[in-house]
Amino acid sequence: MYQELLSKEKTLAVIGLGYVGLPIALEFAKKIKVIGFDINAERVEMMKNKIDPSQELESSAFDGCDIEFTNNLDVLRTANFFIVAVPTPVDEHNVPDLIPVQRASETIGKVIKKGDYVVYESTVYPGCTEEDCVPIIEKFSGLKMVEDYKIGYSPERINPGDKEHTITTIVKVVSGCDAESLDTIAKVYELVVKAGVHRASSIKVAEAAKIIENTQRDLNIALMNELSIIFDRMNINTFEVLEAAGTKWNFLKFQPGLVGGHCIGVDPYYLTYKSKELGYDSQVILAGRVINDGMAGYVAKKVLQHIIQNNGNVKDAKVLVMGATFKENVSDIRNSKVADVVKELKSFSLNVDVVDPHAESDELKHEYGFELATQTANDYDAVIVTVPHTPYRSLDDAYFAGITKEKAMVADLKGMYRNKISSRHYWSL
Repeated sequence: MYQELLSKEKTLAVIGLGYVGLPIALEFAKKIKVIGFDINAERVEMMKNKIDPSQELESSAFDGCDIEFTNNLDVLRTANFFIVAVPTPVDEHNVPDLIPVQRASETIGKVIKKGDYVVYESTVYPGCTEEDCVPIIEKFSGLKMVEDYKIGYSPERINPGDKEHTITTIVKVVSGCDAESLDTIAKVYELVVKAGVHRASSIKVAEAAKIIENTQRDLNIALMNELSIIFDRMNINTFEVLEAAGTKWNFLKFQPGLVGGHCIGVDPYYLTYKSKELGYDSQVILAGRVINDGMAGYVAKKVLQHIIQNNGNVKDAKVLVMGATFKENVSDIRNSKVADVVKELKSFSLNVDVVDPHAESDELKHEYGFELATQTANDYDAVIVTVPHTPYRSLDDAYFAGITKEKAMVADLKGMYRNKISSRHYWSL
């Protein structure tokens, strides 16, 4: 398989061309023949015109790539090595939503042939690839794993907005259903991953490794968020505490903040779901989730308290929320906890304007029911800076004074303006 991919006698296909799939597809397409498959015809057309729908890659990233973008199953049928990079979200009850990965497995089952390879990159709980995905492939193909085709798992490690840690510079964890598949899958990824690969002993180990990467970060941020609540009651600035503690060589430098997106705020629920299915109710992991999921409400109530104390009529009060994406310098709004802040503020009958230099107003309207403000006012009772986008970093005291009332609050969730705001009431996590 490896040599035939290298000689372009066989083709690699990436299924799901979002912020994970597209960079992988383009990187492979510099070396071998690639099919980029996505069910969204509009996105496919954009990529044919060298436009990344996720707004992560420049048009030059498409140059020199041997790739065919399609949503046609007949084209996909010509591939021999399939990489699945579809989303794996949770539903409104924080239960894993496997529909995208199940549908991708069904698609593969309709096109796979004897001798083909399938590698999943989508984040799942340990056991999902072999216990949930393989039976779907075999139902639609009539083929048997190991005997007729090979399966592997290699967790994605793409960090949206990060231009330094990319597909080529991050060590890639790989796994396979047997020794032969592990060796082949490792060699294929070594074509593009300059940092090298780590060969996991089993598919379950690779799945578990991905889950705990984000669970560990989630728990550490939850600790910072809980500390920020405690320190706020002590009238201590959390970021000053972290700055002081960070002078010790082994202190882990995490910060408080809203925890959204499609990784940290989602992956732990996949692990706790599987844990519960096996008879163990997670305690530490879910405790962290409760804290992080509650931060939007905490922020909204802090702002409301300030407004009540300084503006008798809450229904006339106006709040500006700066930042709507799930993290800085990206356009992705999926699972953005800023939306929860907006929802909480509106539940208190506050008038809320939202601005963001990266987000799309139509997407916000479709996903969360609110749009971006076309212009800002000069009489806000509070401004909440939720996401530290680069354009926000240069703003100063005069800027906030110019858009707010005299007794307004500037809620700086990530501590960007610490010791820089003097004319308004300053607060941070």
